[in-house]
Amino acid sequence: MPSSTISRLKPPVLRRGDTVGIVAPASNVKRSELEAGCETLRRAGYRPFYFDSILDQDLYFAGSSGRRARELEDMFLRDDVHAIICARGGYGSNYLLDVLDLEKIKAHPKIFVGYSDLTALLTHFADKTGLVTFHGPMVAKDWPHESGVDAASWNAALGGAATWELATGKGSGATGLADGTAKGILYGGCLSILAASLGTPYEIQSKDTILFLEDVATKPFQIDRMLMQLMLAGKLAHVRGIVFGEMKDCFQTANQGYTLQEVVLRIVRGLDVPVAYGVRSGHVTSGNITLPIGVRAELSVRSGEVNLRILESASAAK
Repeated sequence: MPSSTISRLKPPVLRRGDTVGIVAPASNVKRSELEAGCETLRRAGYRPFYFDSILDQDLYFAGSSGRRARELEDMFLRDDVHAIICARGGYGSNYLLDVLDLEKIKAHPKIFVGYSDLTALLTHFADKTGLVTFHGPMVAKDWPHESGVDAASWNAALGGAATWELATGKGSGATGLADGTAKGILYGGCLSILAASLGTPYEIQSKDTILFLEDVATKPFQIDRMLMQLMLAGKLAHVRGIVFGEMKDCFQTANQGYTLQEVVLRIVRGLDVPVAYGVRSGHVTSGNITLPIGVRAELSVRSGEVNLRILESASAAK
């Protein structure tokens, strides 16, 4: 966990009129989707910028790992870029973990936003440099859609709000699975990527965290298997709370005789920590919530109601 090893490093806030650098650290990007997201960013008051090489393709990657690493480092180094937003996930961020120059990133802290496969970079930066990162909407996936981005959490997280509550009330889809109240460092991302980190030098650091877990189109028994992998690796033993995402399309069959909530509760019930389900960040149907990775948060679950509160700013005044 960032707080127990190194000091947290908060990036400068993002303001209207600022330039946002668009990167593709994983899978290849379609120009039409990229441009649609950039147009929405312009309407929101930002100035999107990307290198032409972002459209490169090498098998299913957005070009070579060298190209993707250089693109990401260059965006951190450029004085005219104020935040970095990933175009899409897919697969391939793990190729960058042992080639990125973390000293460059630490010396030029910036807002870095993504989810899905980008979980590998979100947790890597948070664990190794202390940089607060952001699990949130991506340019070619969420920004092109009218209701693709939760504006309240985006503005609070990237705008330096001191404290704020996430949209977990009625109509949000969030529900409680296990009652309790806990404080910890908000941390996590895509379950598949978190599980894949185990046994590597980039293994997730989940002690004393409010652990966020989400995935997409993954069958319940596969979710079960990955949760058990985290459990057996000791990664759930010292968490203070667990928050599951929407878990979009995570079912075996349309008429299965059990719910995914029942599946995950069998594993996490014995942890004696509050557990919430259905917080819409990452792979979601709409309103992608921006979650800051590496800041203090409080999770409260009572009689099915969920309250998730961020207890400190995630970005700092310029």
